[in-house]
Amino acid sequence: MTTPQPAAGRTVAVVGDVYRFLATGADTGGRYALWEAWVSPGGGPPPHVHSREAEGFYILEGEVTFTVAGERTVAGPGAFINALPGTPHAFKNEGDRPARMLISVAPAGVEDMFFEVGVPLPDGATTAPPPAPDEIARLLAAAPRYGLTILVPGHG
Repeated sequence: MTTPQPAAGRTVAVVGDVYRFLATGADTGGRYALWEAWVSPGGGPPPHVHSREAEGFYILEGEVTFTVAGERTVAGPGAFINALPGTPHAFKNEGDRPARMLISVAPAGVEDMFFEVGVPLPDGATTAPPPAPDEIARLLAAAPRYGLTILVPGHG
């Protein structure tokens, strides 16, 4: 099944990063999901582990520092980083300008967590408000329901 014309994509902010969803499990029969991420300087999630999904990252603009299974890599445009299920990983924009990348997961499903905990943004948004304590609490509470373990002291 294909979409006859491009859609704007649902855009949400999750703990300071902006995610624009291009394909969700509803579009792919649950096989995969794909979204665009805008990561501001200093942005990125804490170390975490997916129990279900392989997650891939393709850098479009800027640089993003990844730590996957303890190995640190600085990735620029054209780089692809992969994290298999059960692999601890994190990414952070350590630069001074925004970074943009595509993120894919297979199978789909974890994108529903972003919709549950994220703050809706207008189409075209590329910046997010700083994360509020209640948003972080919602993410930490929701993550286990989506097979996600956040590796921060006191959680996970």
